[in-house]
Amino acid sequence: MYFKNRAEAGRRLAAKLKIYDKQLCSVIALNRGGILVGAQIAMGLHANLMMLLNDKIVLPGENDTFATMTSDTFTYNHTLSESEINEMASEYHGFIDGQRLEKFHKLNQQLSDGGEIDPRLLRRHVVILVSDALQTGASLEVAADFLKPIKTKKIVIATPIASVEAVDKMHLIGDDIYCLSVTENLMDSDHYYEDNTVPDRAGILKIVKNISMNWDISTAKAR
Repeated sequence: MYFKNRAEAGRRLAAKLKIYDKQLCSVIALNRGGILVGAQIAMGLHANLMMLLNDKIVLPGENDTFATMTSDTFTYNHTLSESEINEMASEYHGFIDGQRLEKFHKLNQQLSDGGEIDPRLLRRHVVILVSDALQTGASLEVAADFLKPIKTKKIVIATPIASVEAVDKMHLIGDDIYCLSVTENLMDSDHYYEDNTVPDRAGILKIVKNISMNWDISTAKAR
């Protein structure tokens, strides 16, 4: 399945998520492209919109992610076995510690610019995790670790397109899942959108901060 842009994909998902419009909802984008998808959902549900800031640690000479960090969590790549994680952690101990410190400072600098998620906006809410495409589902594992200490009402996962592997993780992590298309061999997310314009960080923060100003506009368009 292909889409004109991420906003169109978001509107299609928003139509399916209308069943939550009478509940307290918060939308969390898992990546920058997910902000454009999630904005349409947030407008339709009169929900908060946030982005889960994270950064990956990749070991020297490796292609796969070893771990992913948020400002509060450190999540190993769950496709690695415990013995592989222990072996790599021992061999690259100094490198990993350096990366953790560097990325911790980077994430907290971004948080000071207005990117922090307020847990109070998630408690007893339906939390909707949104991506523009889910290839492995690793971002879902990071989000699940982040949400563990927060008493949410329900976790919903929504994405326009996902791999079979990612759908399996969606079922494990989410209470409800919404996916418009599933493919065996998922390509880079840009492949599925004609227009791949994604705002820079300043543009992303502007969308997040101004989302409530667009609630009534979205409602008026639906009438």
